[in-house]
Amino acid sequence: MFRIADDQLLGFPPEARAIIRALLAENERLRLENERLAVEVERLTARCVELESRLGKTPRNSSLPPGSQHPHAKPAPRKPKSKRKRGGQLGHKKHERPLIPTERCDDVETLKPAECRRCGVKLSGSDPEPLRHQVWELPEIKPHVTEYRRHRLPCPGCGETTCAALPPGVPVGQSGPRLVALVGLLMACFRQSKRRTAEFLESLLGQSCCPALTVKMQNQVAAALRPAYEELAAQLPRQEHVNADETPTKENNGKAWLWTFVAQCFTVFAIRPTREATAVDELLTEAFAGVVTCDRAKMYWRIGRLQWCWAHLIRDFQALIDGNDKRAKWLGQRLRRAAGKLFEHWADYRAGTISRAAMVRRMGPVRRKVEWLLLRGMQSDSPAARGMCRELHEHRDWLWMFLRHEGVEPTNNAGERALRHAVIWRKLSFGTQSAAGSRFVETMLTTIETCRQQGRNVFDYVTAAVQAHFARQTTPSLVPRA
Repeated sequence: MFRIADDQLLGFPPEARAIIRALLAENERLRLENERLAVEVERLTARCVELESRLGKTPRNSSLPPGSQHPHAKPAPRKPKSKRKRGGQLGHKKHERPLIPTERCDDVETLKPAECRRCGVKLSGSDPEPLRHQVWELPEIKPHVTEYRRHRLPCPGCGETTCAALPPGVPVGQSGPRLVALVGLLMACFRQSKRRTAEFLESLLGQSCCPALTVKMQNQVAAALRPAYEELAAQLPRQEHVNADETPTKENNGKAWLWTFVAQCFTVFAIRPTREATAVDELLTEAFAGVVTCDRAKMYWRIGRLQWCWAHLIRDFQALIDGNDKRAKWLGQRLRRAAGKLFEHWADYRAGTISRAAMVRRMGPVRRKVEWLLLRGMQSDSPAARGMCRELHEHRDWLWMFLRHEGVEPTNNAGERALRHAVIWRKLSFGTQSAAGSRFVETMLTTIETCRQQGRNVFDYVTAAVQAHFARQTTPSLVPRA
């Protein structure tokens, strides 16, 4: 910066010295202002880049859920639209509901023609193979009400009165086990509100009900199923492989998180107030020695045995392709292509066309290609590509855990499928209003998904659990027995 010493100004008139000093001060002020503006421009430029990257995010290149994108905004399908009309095509194989055995029918009506349809002659006899036609109809739906008359009798000796007790298993309230189980499933499995559930009972079943009564029955279902839930949660640390995922929800108008842990034969849901690793520590505990399949969220890192989901990685690769950096685009295209080869080999193995040993052998070139590309990406000028590649390369063992552990898949589809029902429920209900409501939700979601995995009838199981609860008996277990 240009400066003039005071002794250099001695030769100038006082008026000139004052003007020179004023100009120098103004020059210094402008210099500082330019430096401030340069910093501000740099900050705003970085902000613009960040906002532009957000505008370009879709479910295909980020962790946004598919439902967040409008159907009209989705890219056109690669496969051209068929010119065929909707519905079954001419000559296709007929699909119809199979007839049940005659012995299982409630009523059987024999129909015989009285006369010939051509000449009118009376007909007699029987067809050895009559045309069978079955009609399914709902019976008249009405509640079954049992009245228990409890007599109170005096003692002829001491005069004390004694009232008869209810039989074992009879609830002290007015709702039986099947009704309580139905209400719990209507709200949790079929995603109905408490008011709609009460309307359903009144309109279709003739059962008088109000939203407050559904809350009472909800608490009864949660109490009946809770021992089975806690038994399943205690089994999580013993599993060899678990799929984990989480999604935000609401509890009492505050933020909470719904966690899911999917084992081979059961699933455990849990609602916690935080997304921190405390939920992982609480449910998996230090005794867990298996592999967790998950996304790249850092709360799972402390486990140390992870399989990162390649479906999530493909979205990250697509984000590089959709960006403005040409080198990052080149890198993303080649990583995406390598991921495609990975899924080709995995699909062949799942279909049974190649053995596991052949699949592992074919993955060798794919692995070398991916890790070489990650090394290239660590030298990229793009901060996003450089950071992602460094993280993936430093933890590259977590990309290939499925090659070393049979039963581990390269994606977290099992966790996301289990969470889908819960996400739809959350969108309809806007979360829970209390901790008791959260316990009901996590317990019912666990029961519903576990029964689906085990091929069990969820209504029969919940009914049996409520019956055991009313009779003060042990809750039926959901833990699969060897």
